[in-house]
Amino acid sequence: MSKRYTITAALPYTNGPIHIGHLAGVYVPADIYARYKRLTGNDVAFICGSDEHGVPITIKAKKEGVTPQDIVDKYHANIKTSFEDFGITFDNYSRTSAKIHHDTAQEFFKTLNDKGEFIEDVTEQLYDAEAHQFLADRFVTGTCPKCGNEEAYGDQCESCGSSLNATDLINPKSAITGNVPSLKETKHWFLPLDKHEDFLKEWILKGHKKDWKPNVYGQVKSWIDDGLRPRAVTRDLDWGIPVPASGGEGKVLYVWFDAPIGYISSTKEWAAREGKDWEPYWKDKDTKLVHFIGKDNIVFHCIIFPAMLKAEGSYILPDNVPANEFLNLEGKKLSTSKNWAVWLPDYLEDFPNMQDVLRYALTANAPESKDNDFTWKDFQARNNNELVAIFGNFINRVVVLTNKYYEGVVPEASDFSEIDNETLAAIKAYPAVIESSIERYRFREASQELMNLARLGNKYLADEEPWKLIKTDEVRTKTIMFVALQISSALATLCEPFLPFTSTKLKGILSVSSNGFENQWSDISTKNVLLPSGHQIEKGELLFSKIEDKTIAEQLEKLEASKRANEAANKTLEPQKEIITFEDFTKLDMRVGTILEAEKMPKTKKLLLLKVDTGIDIRTIVSGIAESFTPEDVIGKQVTVLVNLAPRALRGVESEGMILMTETAEGKLVFVNPDTTVKSGLQIS
Repeated sequence: MSKRYTITAALPYTNGPIHIGHLAGVYVPADIYARYKRLTGNDVAFICGSDEHGVPITIKAKKEGVTPQDIVDKYHANIKTSFEDFGITFDNYSRTSAKIHHDTAQEFFKTLNDKGEFIEDVTEQLYDAEAHQFLADRFVTGTCPKCGNEEAYGDQCESCGSSLNATDLINPKSAITGNVPSLKETKHWFLPLDKHEDFLKEWILKGHKKDWKPNVYGQVKSWIDDGLRPRAVTRDLDWGIPVPASGGEGKVLYVWFDAPIGYISSTKEWAAREGKDWEPYWKDKDTKLVHFIGKDNIVFHCIIFPAMLKAEGSYILPDNVPANEFLNLEGKKLSTSKNWAVWLPDYLEDFPNMQDVLRYALTANAPESKDNDFTWKDFQARNNNELVAIFGNFINRVVVLTNKYYEGVVPEASDFSEIDNETLAAIKAYPAVIESSIERYRFREASQELMNLARLGNKYLADEEPWKLIKTDEVRTKTIMFVALQISSALATLCEPFLPFTSTKLKGILSVSSNGFENQWSDISTKNVLLPSGHQIEKGELLFSKIEDKTIAEQLEKLEASKRANEAANKTLEPQKEIITFEDFTKLDMRVGTILEAEKMPKTKKLLLLKVDTGIDIRTIVSGIAESFTPEDVIGKQVTVLVNLAPRALRGVESEGMILMTETAEGKLVFVNPDTTVKSGLQIS
């Protein structure tokens, strides 16, 4: 029976592009679920939009010398395009700067305010006197009171995941000026979460929410057990939704309050465009509301937003909040600020038309119950060993043989053998197997069940060997190919939630969409024939391509180069050394030298053993440049040499001088040498 689903995906901040951590944590699992629900005949509203009022946006604008509106306009378009490029099928992707959202959020605030659901209070907040600004959220950093992380923000510690208030921080500093802030009184509106504590205990702890993922239930229980406190819903900022109340001048709605209302305003926008009524998707008790988020948003979606909805009184509450843990990259935490990430636009430049490969790799290694690690080697293995060798190989063999033996026409089957009947029965069972995993939000498990169907096909062909049997038993061969084509047709439908671009391509090869019929999800478990005899398929094309080692090496080098560039850009300049006299300086004897010979110092990574013509002699110098240069790179190079440095033994070799080097912004060593070739031995003064 058809059911109505409102499926939301966390609103991404529009202060930068989307990276693979966002896809793995929220958007690919949400899209798999939404596609599956549509395929099984349900009424789905899959909703998202850009979160454009966060403090990180104003910080980004200040750094770039532009307005916050410039930032959100730029990245809203970038993010929206990325989602479209990767096949994320939102029914509506809105933005919180839209008028419909401002109106919806202000109306929500006024409803709660008129019902007396807020507390108005004057409190002391951190204030930067030099910047003439109260310090909210990311405008202040300091030490987390819970884990001791010295780089916690005023709204959250990214080390332990704790949600914080700016005044909770130990040794706070302004992110604007670096000054130590003072406390200053200001009036704000607060949502008294403690008032809703009994409801939340009944609804979550005593209710049916133990079917929530353990990481979600555990974090929520911990928060409730610790005791809930009032939380501000307004902020002293000049970027955001103005507070629609007397005394709210110069204040805006706190982003955590307005952002989840973005789900509602985006649904309104979609409904108006499609000629639908938005209210059943948020107010009908028969609608199932599911929030897909990352673990850093659990508290907001499981405690604060439900408390808001309950206080308003007319909205349904979430049925489930299947939050994922975090995805790391090559053993390190993904970081936008440190540029340690794989950005979606960059990925598509390097791997055009390979969106499904990334979707599959992220799903097969999804951080569903613990933080997981994305590595380029695993990405390559998932593609080469699974998509190419299993899924792609099976389809390619079936299509090639069908075109070779029967000119692309599905052959007539004769009597089915026991293995044929077992295989056809197994095909019918797969929808329910995959459904079971998806309904429990185990998308990694579901993706592997899909791959097991392709494995079944490969095993069936390998056991029956139609390429051999065609020489002796054409009738039996036709039956084998008929069964193999049924598996192919099932794969074309069942892979759509996981591999949507592949599904479209495979349906084209099997010519199911263009020939007036296309199997639905339920057909696979009920129909005896998915691809009828006499049906004409198209010529084959490879669904997936092998990824070579060289390509992966380039990606790893790209990451390292990005890391070096970031370290160089953020490198703290060394303070000036103590003052020396001119006489001290004249003691330095720096000359132009020419490197005559070079070899790697045995059993070291950094050292090169050099023979250098200094003009006054030829001497041995040991230099720590081997990670930047090979011996072949430096032979014949003219360099600046400090020739009167006292000799020093390095790894048993006496080094008789020092070659002067500096470092580029990318962290690469370069020689300090003359622009033109000069005579060795010339002094530098």
